[in-house]
Amino acid sequence: MHNRVLHLPRVVICLPLLLSACAVTRVAPPPPVTAPAAFKEDTPWQRGAGAAATAAIPDDWWTLFGDPQLNALEARLVVGNENLKSLAAQLASARAAVEASRSALYPTLSVSAGATRDGNPAQTTGNGGSISNTANSMTLGANAAWEVDLWGRLSQASEGAQASAQASFDDLAAARLSAQSTLAQTYFSLRTSDAQLDLLTRSVAAYQRSLDLTLARYDGGVAARSDVLQAQTQLKSAQAQQADMAAQRATLEHAIAVLLGIPPSALEVAGVAGLPAVPPVPELLPSTLLERRPDIAAAQRRVAAAYAQIGVADASYFPALSLSASAGYRNTSLSNLVSAPNFLWSLGSSLTEAIFDGGQRKLASAQARAAADQATSIYRQSVLTALQEVEDNLVLARRLQEEVAYQADAVAAAQRNLAITNDQYAGGTVSYLNVVTAQTAAYTSESSLLSVQNRQLAATAILLKNIAGRWDVITPGSKG
Repeated sequence: MHNRVLHLPRVVICLPLLLSACAVTRVAPPPPVTAPAAFKEDTPWQRGAGAAATAAIPDDWWTLFGDPQLNALEARLVVGNENLKSLAAQLASARAAVEASRSALYPTLSVSAGATRDGNPAQTTGNGGSISNTANSMTLGANAAWEVDLWGRLSQASEGAQASAQASFDDLAAARLSAQSTLAQTYFSLRTSDAQLDLLTRSVAAYQRSLDLTLARYDGGVAARSDVLQAQTQLKSAQAQQADMAAQRATLEHAIAVLLGIPPSALEVAGVAGLPAVPPVPELLPSTLLERRPDIAAAQRRVAAAYAQIGVADASYFPALSLSASAGYRNTSLSNLVSAPNFLWSLGSSLTEAIFDGGQRKLASAQARAAADQATSIYRQSVLTALQEVEDNLVLARRLQEEVAYQADAVAAAQRNLAITNDQYAGGTVSYLNVVTAQTAAYTSESSLLSVQNRQLAATAILLKNIAGRWDVITPGSKG
């Protein structure tokens, strides 16, 4: 038994094979944003003079600070951070979506096997008897179907899924850079707290010596009771600041533990009084920034995905062409099912076009174009934000470098003034109020220096983050 089903002439079946994947609905996305020739802020880092200009930034950019403890913490970050694990799972889902979209471009093939037994009302014979109407049916077959991508709907859907997967990969790279930068800045704040605690410890010891001297002078009738009270006030205030700084350091240590994906009780960062040195930053140009920032790459790839979706929406205006084929065997018994007399087959094609849909296709196309405009604006804004971030930190780094130099001079002057005032007080030529004033000025100037150095380290870390990203264009199914 042979079945032949042909809904369209053979030429219509063959023509899509020549035109398949010719996306007449493709809409080209806008070109990438052109970077400015130079940054506005004129800094030595921008000009990149000397060896630092040609030095390559390593993937592990935080090693430029030369802090082994920071290096060890950063190594643990990528392994344990829960936010990065979440984005990695999101990337795996995007890759699966790419494979699903690509599979739609190929024919589907299925096999089936079945057995039925039918019973109908018995037929009465002429002599009053009856004949049972029961029959068996055994089938074994295969079916193939293929939607011809005549207008590029499926191919553009696949391209959009690929762009979305690449955006997810870039999101992971951007989140990794952000987490690494956050860890570095938090660590610098913790090290600053250690330095502040060291300063407070030295100040408390100095204030205790001043109190002992004042008590001795008071017992000898040389100093007034108010001098003793002033010395006690200053000592207790410094001890209170010491307790507050210890609490701040503990919260910073807890924050680092959470970044590493471990409970705060499982981490103890050894205290170090000094701060890392600020490394020289290689040459930084706007074009380099736009090429290396994964967040900008993610935004640009989402633009490509959005424009691919326009093609998918516009393709719905055209008829959908599907080809189908089936072949198999059918018989009343299983014993001789697979034999030539029981073979049957069919070929078919169908062309489907919506006549009236209440404007759904028009609305879907308008929605896709609006989404593409939104993605383009987000991309352009991400470029502007990136440029602003660099400009801000360029000027911060330059001004903070100057501020560090000025503040270091202030610390030296305050310490010299304190030494002179202490000698004068011991000689009885000035009151204790002068000592308190000199001690306060010395502590404040040194504490301010540590704060400025912390801000300088943070600004440098952000600059390094901006140009240290490494990422590659992924392909479906890749694991890199």
